[in-house]
Amino acid sequence: MSDGKSVTAALLIIGNEILSGRTHDKNIAHIAGKLTEAGIGLREVRVVPDIEEEVVHAVNRLRAKYTYLFTTGGIGPTHDDITAECVAKAFGRALIRHPEADRRLVEHYQRTGMDYNEMRQRMANTPEGAALIDNPVSTAPGFQVENVYVMAGVPRIMQAMLDNVLPTLVGGPKMLSRTVIADLGEGVIAGGLRDIQNLFPGIDIGSYPAYTNEGFRTSLVLRGTDADELETACDAVRQLVRSLGAEPEDGVTT
Repeated sequence: MSDGKSVTAALLIIGNEILSGRTHDKNIAHIAGKLTEAGIGLREVRVVPDIEEEVVHAVNRLRAKYTYLFTTGGIGPTHDDITAECVAKAFGRALIRHPEADRRLVEHYQRTGMDYNEMRQRMANTPEGAALIDNPVSTAPGFQVENVYVMAGVPRIMQAMLDNVLPTLVGGPKMLSRTVIADLGEGVIAGGLRDIQNLFPGIDIGSYPAYTNEGFRTSLVLRGTDADELETACDAVRQLVRSLGAEPEDGVTT
């Protein structure tokens, strides 16, 4: 799941509403940023519909490939909230009514005066042996099974759950980032940039073009965990920009 140095993750977004365009995902950027801060590289994001076999297949593939798998969506009270059942099936575990989750929800609905009906009780279901992920916003918890973390899709709730999960994760070396900005088009700089990438395989180099009133402008973003190697690669990029007749500018450093 990991190469011994890097710590990796995938995000599985579950829900027909995302694929139909009815709901716009607002979680990817937040999760990616928080994981990067923790030294965990988000390597893949996948969206699947509320179809059991597709969710089960995606969970099994992604949990085997990456250090951590995070899922969002599908843990509410409605008939199409099938994530708990699917994760249980992926692990070959029974789906149970988690006693502590049930206790929290009973207390919550008694306090709010709402009916803890059969459909709401589904939110207490987890695979057998799962650990709960606290939900300080609306009580209904997420859960963890081995390296799989199941969270709500509602951004505010997901963020609160993730805040509870992050201190328990073991990250790798922190990813550092440097940006060099050039008043050049991608086509002008592409060949030289490829050569630099080949010289520094441990550095991820991305090219992000824009068009301003003054013409083409490209942000060259370099990311890596070795500060010295990163700075050497940046120097090579700056030199390339100058050789093409432009003066490089340093952008965001993280």
